[in-house]
Amino acid sequence: MTAALQQPDPLVAAIAKFYFDPLGFVYFAFPWGQEGTPLAEDVAPDDWQAAILTTLGEALRAADGASEAEAVQVAVSSGHGVGKTALVAWIILWFMSTRPHPQVVATANTAVQLTSKTWRELAKWHRLSRNREWFEWTATRFYLKSAPETWVAHAIPWNKDNAEAFAGTHDAHVLMVFDEASNVADEIWEVASGAMTTAGAVWLALGNPTRTTGRFRECFRAFKHRWITRTVDSRTARKANQRQIEQWIEDYGEDSDFVRVRVRGVFPRAGSSQFIPEDLVYEARRREPVQQDCEPKFIGVDVARYGNAQSVILVRQGRNIVKIQRFRGLDTQQLAAHVGEAIREHSPQTVFVDGVGVGGGVVDRLRALGFRVVDVNAGGQARRQDRFRNKRSEMWSDMRDWIRTGGCLPADDRELAEDLGAPAYGFDAQNRVFLEKKPDLAARGVPSPDTADALALTFAEPVARDYSAIEIPTWDDVLFDAHNF
Repeated sequence: MTAALQQPDPLVAAIAKFYFDPLGFVYFAFPWGQEGTPLAEDVAPDDWQAAILTTLGEALRAADGASEAEAVQVAVSSGHGVGKTALVAWIILWFMSTRPHPQVVATANTAVQLTSKTWRELAKWHRLSRNREWFEWTATRFYLKSAPETWVAHAIPWNKDNAEAFAGTHDAHVLMVFDEASNVADEIWEVASGAMTTAGAVWLALGNPTRTTGRFRECFRAFKHRWITRTVDSRTARKANQRQIEQWIEDYGEDSDFVRVRVRGVFPRAGSSQFIPEDLVYEARRREPVQQDCEPKFIGVDVARYGNAQSVILVRQGRNIVKIQRFRGLDTQQLAAHVGEAIREHSPQTVFVDGVGVGGGVVDRLRALGFRVVDVNAGGQARRQDRFRNKRSEMWSDMRDWIRTGGCLPADDRELAEDLGAPAYGFDAQNRVFLEKKPDLAARGVPSPDTADALALTFAEPVARDYSAIEIPTWDDVLFDAHNF
């Protein structure tokens, strides 16, 4: 390793001592409790993080030199906000710093999670580390400056159609990281397992336990004899937002699947806490759009309210999504102008606008311009009040049925796909379905599902088909066609 680093630095020898001691590396590498640093108020890793680091080191030491040693596999099921991504960053930095020419692959449930959470957290801890000068961080790679091709970590979004990106590398030192592993497809797990044939390899899978099926679930059940497992309750974690947790328990109930998954770190009783399963979205993205020119068009308009949210205009016709437009930074007048253009272009039968808050200004402006629009209050009463707590839950349910029964989603629109899989759901005291609220999504770092909300708005009300725009042939036309035939 010292030869690869090409520097007679005592830091190299000091860090090499932590080959089997990831916890020792974490204590050594970062400025815990030092004034003037981001860790001034933090004196050590959380207890659960320290326990996993210790167990990982012990397992690697036990496997070292064993005649039939296997990869060390660690699965962590946890509630929200416990510090999973920090642990991932520490383990990547430790592995990269103590192994010669390691190969590291990291993925996550979505590209957004991977780039904005997992990989960004690595950048943060890299900047804080004692040996930060050794490495270079980029948006997709993290590598040793003196050996960028062979001493490297890759951030790779998973894709069922390109599972071979996770096929086995047979280098001596391999680390595989699955963040939010419950929603990484089983096909990716199966291919990745081929990389776990080398003694000393490490496979780390962490996340909220959102599904009762799948390979992450089986780490704690059928394959638990092959995995080191740990469950972390957010209420025991120092970094978790305890006030937010209390609100979730009050809103959803302690024994609800939402709290089981997001707080207690245990698997849900139902099939999944994810309202629209990823396999439904995957199949809908593979469908070819169908010719439905005679079907009426509907426009859904989701209006941005705050933060990084965006306004979305979506046109749906039957089973097809015809057009999606996304805007940021528009005022109500500007957005209304774009909606007006979409109405003129597509001649929809009905236009549904999210009229809550600032959306009311868009509704008012469109009506002043002479357009007929439906003002939708997503937080208002559902038509089927016995089944749904509010309108938004009902719209999303109808959208899910559309996807399940043949709706076609754009294959190249990953943002919509991720939006659809974002919200969890639960049941209230009257056993009515309710969708996870947007503030709760934001609290766990999930972007507002604006495009999916725009699609859901096209299902806001059952609309009788308007046949007035359909040209009905006359009897003379029929006779003329028959004669020519």
